[in-house]
Amino acid sequence: MKNTLLVLFTLFCLLGCKTAATDPDRPLKAPKGYMNETLLKMAYGLGMLDLIDSKPPIPDDLEAIKDVTYKTIGDVDLQLDIYKQKGLKAPAPTMVFIHGGAWKKGKRQDYLPYMIDYAQKGYVTVTLSYRLSGVAKFPAAAQDVNCGIKWVKQHAADYGIDPDRMVLIGGSAGGHLSLLLGYGGDEALFNQDCKELGTDSKVKAIVDFYGPVDITTPYAITTEQVLSFMGATYEEIPEMYKLASPSTFISPDDPPTLIFQGTIDSLVPVSQSDSLSSWLNQAGVEHDYHRLKGWPHTMDAAKKVNEYAQFYIDAFLEKHL
Repeated sequence: MKNTLLVLFTLFCLLGCKTAATDPDRPLKAPKGYMNETLLKMAYGLGMLDLIDSKPPIPDDLEAIKDVTYKTIGDVDLQLDIYKQKGLKAPAPTMVFIHGGAWKKGKRQDYLPYMIDYAQKGYVTVTLSYRLSGVAKFPAAAQDVNCGIKWVKQHAADYGIDPDRMVLIGGSAGGHLSLLLGYGGDEALFNQDCKELGTDSKVKAIVDFYGPVDITTPYAITTEQVLSFMGATYEEIPEMYKLASPSTFISPDDPPTLIFQGTIDSLVPVSQSDSLSSWLNQAGVEHDYHRLKGWPHTMDAAKKVNEYAQFYIDAFLEKHL
């Protein structure tokens, strides 16, 4: 039995095991991935893939302000949570996290590990809920996120937030919404609600984890997730599919963008992020693209990928915020 486990361990390390720690003074190398998701799952089952703690305790030095209603629409109260260091003296750069879940599930608390990590690094971190596709179809989620950004800006002084140093960050559906509002927040369709909050939803930067960029592709328009999000087929509402695609709004004045994508993502094809990088190049938008070989969707749940991502997020935000 021991010999068998040793052979398996060696095999998995050859195919994509965790890398050793790198010199912190040098660029961090991407952790080696896996040939496919089956091998990754086997490695996890054998205890060879460490995941981050999804529900970490809140440190004593942080203040958590929870369940703040930023928008009421019909009988739905949409809320957000804020984390920051206790005794924060000056307005701090702020990260607004948009959760994923194929637009139909997920919750704002899903980003708690990042919220805590970045609050301890000196940021104010905000995470907000939005109407899921089972409650309301597009453009509801985009309108909600836009309202949330405006609310945070309008209430910045109450929470130690610097409204001129805000970044949107999200994964999967949250990455999509971060890109959509980061690039297209001034689109009239996304500004029909919360007009009392004004029109300013501009942000300084965007961090995108494997978010869909163009949902008009032949693959995208046939997926259950996109159909549920849109509420009708592409043939029925092609213009709405275009308005729901961040690619529609890419222009030279867009905020700098940091992209993370795994090459064996079976939910959001790597071609989506490849195209995003190409389009940003064409528009002259500053961006960094980390294309992680052998990693799947939600890859940053793995400790080594999370460490790698935070290393480059830190550098990116230091430069742009």
